[in-house]
Amino acid sequence: MPTPSPEFVLTLSCPDAPGIVHSVSGLLYQAGCNIMDSQQYGDADTGLFFMRVHFSAPEHLQDAAHLSLLFGEVRKRFDMQAQFHDLRVRPKVVIAVSQHGHCLNDLLYRWKAGQLAMDVGAVVSNHTTFADLTRSYGLAFHHLPLKAGEAAETKRAQEQAIFTVMQDCGAELLVLARYMQILSAEFCAQLEGRAINIHHSFLPSFKGARPYAQAYARGVKLIGATAHYVTADLDEGPIIEQDVERVDHTMSAADLTAVGQDVESVVLARAVRWQVEHRILRNGHKTVVFR
Repeated sequence: MPTPSPEFVLTLSCPDAPGIVHSVSGLLYQAGCNIMDSQQYGDADTGLFFMRVHFSAPEHLQDAAHLSLLFGEVRKRFDMQAQFHDLRVRPKVVIAVSQHGHCLNDLLYRWKAGQLAMDVGAVVSNHTTFADLTRSYGLAFHHLPLKAGEAAETKRAQEQAIFTVMQDCGAELLVLARYMQILSAEFCAQLEGRAINIHHSFLPSFKGARPYAQAYARGVKLIGATAHYVTADLDEGPIIEQDVERVDHTMSAADLTAVGQDVESVVLARAVRWQVEHRILRNGHKTVVFR
């Protein structure tokens, strides 16, 4: 059997201009690559162009660095931000959790079932609640305790311990799977574009703590969840994915919470999948998601 050609994903953004698609596809063709899927979007408001190209490459183009060199002239001509991702390299992920385990359990199941193209390096938590669950998947569990109201220096030390875990296992993404701690501005900056949170509400409604109780008090008819990038502004990061389920007046706050937890798990799994498949491009305070 012939050896399969290596596959890559090219993601790019630049000021919109004629000839971008032609230049990118033409260069890949000249290099002997085969485009398997291509998506693009031009934002009329910002004047920016976004593109994702999935392609296979010939044997002499074995790494993303070599491909990137070929794009030097095109990158300069269009003032382009471009990245090549080798699909043989599975992104490493660290998952953070507190005392609600539905999102963690869902992500671990999907990962073990081969539904997420990533490797989980470890699970970190400020509680020990899910140590046994984590270890049942053969993963390292790191208990890094932190209580609400801890001194700033204690909080930063705990956050740096999380970052050390990421470094030790080569993780490029931190997933906050109902990790109920507010990250410091310094840690948010350190992980910019590399930390995804699930908020148990359909943002921008019901920010902060106890959103299901807020929603119940307002008599909502839809309950939702939002996956977004983490920034120093609480629950204000660029939104990646959202979904809702219908509820009604007969349901208690506990009922809303149960429905919402199912939505949270699905929304977070989608966001993580799109991240590790290189489908998300930042567009200012928004995102472009090529599904």
